[in-house]
Parts: sequence; structure tokens; C-alpha cells
Amino acid sequence: MTPHWQALLLALREPARMAAFDDATWDLLMRQALSAGVLGRLAALARQAGIEAALPLPVRRHMGALLAVSDQQRRAVRWELVLLSRDLAALRGPVLLLKGAAYVAGELPPAPGRLFSDIDLLVPRDQLDEAEAALMLGGWVSAAGTAYDERYYRQWMHELPPMVHLRRQTNLDLHHNILPLTARIKTPSGPLLAAAQPVPEFPRFSVPAPVDQVLHSATHLMHEGEWGHGLRDLADLDSLLRLHGREAGFWEALLARAALLNLGRPLFYALTQCRRWLHTPVPDDVLARCPSRPGRLAQRLMDAVLQRALTSAHRGSTAPGTRLAEFMLYVRSHYLRMPLHLLLPHLIVKAVSRPPPGRDQQDEADPAAQP
Repeated sequence: MTPHWQALLLALREPARMAAFDDATWDLLMRQALSAGVLGRLAALARQAGIEAALPLPVRRHMGALLAVSDQQRRAVRWELVLLSRDLAALRGPVLLLKGAAYVAGELPPAPGRLFSDIDLLVPRDQLDEAEAALMLGGWVSAAGTAYDERYYRQWMHELPPMVHLRRQTNLDLHHNILPLTARIKTPSGPLLAAAQPVPEFPRFSVPAPVDQVLHSATHLMHEGEWGHGLRDLADLDSLLRLHGREAGFWEALLARAALLNLGRPLFYALTQCRRWLHTPVPDDVLARCPSRPGRLAQRLMDAVLQRALTSAHRGSTAPGTRLAEFMLYVRSHYLRMPLHLLLPHLIVKAVSRPPPGRDQQDEADPAAQP
């Protein structure tokens, strides 16, 4: 890891140390943290550590503004869940909250300081049409850019095309699994739904069980093709592991669950990176007994690639070989997502349909890049 990245890692590992940072350190760290999507998290950690008053005034102001935005977004997420509870009231099956929405509803450690782009829901696949119809009646519409994108999501992916509310402009992803139907790893969604824990404040919804929270976070991280926010996702996983790792029997249950869901490989890689960069207290025997543990050569290659990719958020702090590492992870993510006989035609279609330079491409994002 580049020396210029060490202060950011230290701040995430030991927040109290931020009180001793000088102005030059803050000048670089603020830009790095903002690019990596972890500045809000640092602000929350500084507040929890009681060191806000010791930080330079410009840093306090910037962090305070981010915390205010995060608090407002969390209130907005809670209100959206109230409205979604009404939209989905007649749905028979469970509705599972994922990622940011689950962190907010479950009051989990990754929530403070986090900024949100959408709400992620997971329902049984046999109730997907019913859930989509209920959402459409509530004012949600598909935001897919083209007819091809609609077909791509519905035929091969683990979710419907992204949806947006007509009036509130809120974004929502409706899932039926955590990995695409065409993914090389086949994981069932039934166990996640069966073990889900109800949310007292929002009875219509549930959050994943602790082991499933960790496995979904690890899988999302290790199947990602763009690593600009890889450090943020690693910090989310670190906070979940520190919370749940203190529970009796957690680590044994995590390994058993990873074997059941065929997620041992992404779990192993995610745990090793958490321990390496954030000093997450992962027991040695957990790594030694992790299902589908890769060989030593694969471990060394992934370590080298991830070490560089994690610095990619801030170009002034990148390690040598970062661009190659980014490309390798991008190719790997597509290799994991789809077999070649489907992937190659898909990439050709997306290449020829790319909008002209200068056009706003936000709505034309490659759906294959969605984890």
C-alpha cells in the first residue's frame, strides 16, 4: 500500500489518532477520504471517539456538513420505508432490506456518516412480479435505458431494472437473489429469507441475519468491478465483523453458512483484506477453515491486485500498477457474472450502443457493472 494512503487507514483503524494529525496530513487525507467515500464515516468515528473539538476548524466544518447530510438521508430512508410498507402491504412473502437500507433500519454500525444512493429490497423470486406490480401502483417505474437493458435484467440478472419514484425521484433496486442467475457461483436466496430478522419499527421488512449481513457485504465487495469505493465497502464489513464477531458461536455459524450458500471464496478474500488493512480481529482458524479457500498462488495474486485497487479512488495516492489492477478486477467481475457465450455478445451490444461523448451517461450505465 502506498505510504500516502497510510494516514487514511490509520484514521479508520484508530479514530482517536486523528486528533494528532497536522495540516499537511489533513490536506491529503480529506481529499482521499472524500474520493473513497469514507469521509462521512471518519466524521462519525471522530464524533464517537469524542475528538471533534481537537480537529482543525475547516475539517470540523466539512465533517459536520457531511454528518448533517447523512442524518437527513437516514431520515429520508426511514420515511421511504414507511411509504414502501404501504405499497407492499399485500405482498405475501417476506421483504428483505439489503445494504444501506438494512444498516439504517437495523441501526447497524455502517449507517452513521453513510451517504445513500438507493434502497435495495429482496423478495422471493416467485413473488417478483407481484412485488413489481405493487410498486408500480405506488408510483415506481423502470429506469432502464433501453429495451435491451430490460431484457438483460429480467432474463439473466438477480434483480429487476432499477426503479425510480415518479414524484420523489427515489431510486430502488428490487432483487430476488444476491448474485446473477448466470453467475459462476450459485447461491440460493431461500436461506437468507428464512433466517431474516424482523424490524420492529418497520414490520413489513426484515434485515438479514448477522452471518448473512457479513456474507452479503463480502460477496458484494469481492464481485465488484469498480473499486473506487472499495475501501468504503471494506470499512462497512469491518464494522459488521467487529459487532457480530463478539457473539458466541458467530464464527462457526459464519463458516457453515458460507458453505451452505457457496460463498466461501468471496468470504475468504474479504476477511483477509479486512484483517490486512483495517486490522479486523478475524481468528486465524477461521481463515484456515474457510470453505473454498483458494490456493497460495491465487491468494498472492489477489493480495497484490487488491492492494493496488484499493488506492484507485484518489489518483494522487495510487500505487504502481493500479490501473492494471483495476482492469484485472473489472475483467474478473464480468467473468464471475456471466459465461463467455453470453458476456461477449452483451459487451458488443453495449459498445455499439454507447452514447456519444459529452452526453450525460448516468442513465446509460452498463448493467453488467451492477453487483
